Amino acid sequence: MILEFRKSSYSAQDVNCVEVAHIPASFRKSTYSGAGQNCVEVADLPCGAAVRDSKHPTAGHLPFPSSEWTAFLHSALSP
Repeated sequence: MILEFRKSSYSAQDVNCVEVAHIPASFRKSTYSGAGQNCVEVADLPCGAAVRDSKHPTAGHLPFPSSEWTAFLHSALSP
């Protein structure tokens, strides 16, 4: 996947500025969520994963780089 970056609208006209890219994500209900409607959703990203609250999907998400996501999964799934 090739990301298309654009200059942030909050950046000044200087040469050094912040660039942002939209990362399309397809969220799915976590397999560890209960049968209720309120659950955690997860999405695979090219550089890791993201989680969000299914009750408030438009409120944003928390992205995690691959190394942090892997460490989280190992600690969460360890006996």
